[in-house]
Amino acid sequence: MRNFTSSTILIAISFFAFSFNSYSAKKENKDVAAVYTYSVISIDAAAINAFFKKYPKLKKYQKDVEDIYKNKQYKSIWYDDKSITEFGALLYQKVNVLKDQGIDSKMPYKEVIDQAFNESDNVDPPQIDTELLLTSMYIFYASNVYSGVDPATLKKIGWYLPAKTISYSRILDSLIVDTNRLNEDDYLLFSQYYKLQDALKKYRKIEKDNLWQKITIDSANFKEFRPDAKDVAIQQIRNRLFVVGDLKQDSKSDVYDEELMAGVLNYKKRYNLKLNYVLTIDHINQMNEPISKRIKTIVLNMERCRWIPTKLAQANEYVMVNIPSFRMFYVKDGKYDFVSDIFVGNRLSETVIFSGNMDRIVFSPYWYVPNSIIQNELKLQIANDKNYLAEHNMEWNGGKVRQKPGPKNSLGLVKFMFPNPNDIYMHDTPAKSLFEFEKRTFSHGCINVKEAKGLALAILKDDPDWPADKIDKAMSGEKETTCMLKNKIPVYIGYFTAWVQDNGEVNFFPDVYDRDESLDKLLYSDSVTMH
Repeated sequence: MRNFTSSTILIAISFFAFSFNSYSAKKENKDVAAVYTYSVISIDAAAINAFFKKYPKLKKYQKDVEDIYKNKQYKSIWYDDKSITEFGALLYQKVNVLKDQGIDSKMPYKEVIDQAFNESDNVDPPQIDTELLLTSMYIFYASNVYSGVDPATLKKIGWYLPAKTISYSRILDSLIVDTNRLNEDDYLLFSQYYKLQDALKKYRKIEKDNLWQKITIDSANFKEFRPDAKDVAIQQIRNRLFVVGDLKQDSKSDVYDEELMAGVLNYKKRYNLKLNYVLTIDHINQMNEPISKRIKTIVLNMERCRWIPTKLAQANEYVMVNIPSFRMFYVKDGKYDFVSDIFVGNRLSETVIFSGNMDRIVFSPYWYVPNSIIQNELKLQIANDKNYLAEHNMEWNGGKVRQKPGPKNSLGLVKFMFPNPNDIYMHDTPAKSLFEFEKRTFSHGCINVKEAKGLALAILKDDPDWPADKIDKAMSGEKETTCMLKNKIPVYIGYFTAWVQDNGEVNFFPDVYDRDESLDKLLYSDSVTMH
């Protein structure tokens, strides 16, 4: 069970120095005696079984512990010829500051492990107990930090991206060789995780220092703030934008000046809001949400990062769609090659979180109307207007309805296909006005791309068989033309309500499908299953 609290913890550098020095002093004090009392720890299947009977709350780790010692030929992992290794001390320190990883889980029998490291405690648990407790603690740490919830739970919450699989034994080997990997390792965790971890530290410090002050306005009479407005709330808004980094300095002015205008634009950009200088009651209410909500959002998205196999972001090219931000990214050679606004499924037809491989681009496509739309919408329209199909450039085709190619086709002039059982794909749209909305949940589940032609040009720019003029002709709307891609392109449709840019700016996006709330309930209840 992980109990989320909004309370913060600031682990000063001095703590690490004290913790490690205390351990070292205790180790030095025992070194002389250890030379005479240390004996090779006897680890075998019987000893492991006896240990888990003595410590039943750790039973779920037994299989992984057995596998680790089998691979290690039942040799000690955490003791050298004198005492506990420095790697063991480092792991102990990392478990002590799990909150830095956005985790509030408590290691069972942690008080017993404490005895082996606390300088003031003269009673140590038996060496075999300490050895197996540390191995269990390693599994506890790795399962919480590197894995997150198990694949079955991910499917239950509708997360169908490829699940990460890790080997605790193999990871342990790599950590023993290079203990710095405990602090950051892009082969173990999606790189976005570490950026969110830095953001978590920043926002917890803001909370601890009590810098998140409420912006006071007269809600009953407030209309909006525009440039040149003068109000005490302007001064408070300025301070907030300074605290979170949208302004480099706080002049404490209560006038909505040019400097504040730049800060407001940056704030709106980070929250994916319409870029203008107007501050409405909705914006003020958003700013007045407690910082604990921001912290929880960061923590939940760190958890999502634990589920992502790191190899996903290591492909030469891929397309990533983030539903809450209403944006898609075409990434090539590690850089954003093309970015476009999108709109996604409405609450009755939510866009599914999954991955696929784009294998073709279809220009001037037909739109084969799904049977659900025919039954629920189209039949009524046809009954009311016998010319409805002709007026909408539609026709019957083999017992089904399809819309012929053209600029008014519901798929626009191009679609990007990645076969999947959900029948979801990306496509152009004639409804460009819908991109003016901040919250864009309008489709029946597919991903509508604002700059669809630009995406096609970006994907095919290195293909000599598809120059720009050929793409223009294919998108004329006259007849359907298919381009089979020479290399399939991975497509990942994800759900992140917090995302840190390369410059360190934290973006927050609306929880359009209420998945943060669902994940919060799932993670911090007894029903959650860790790897």
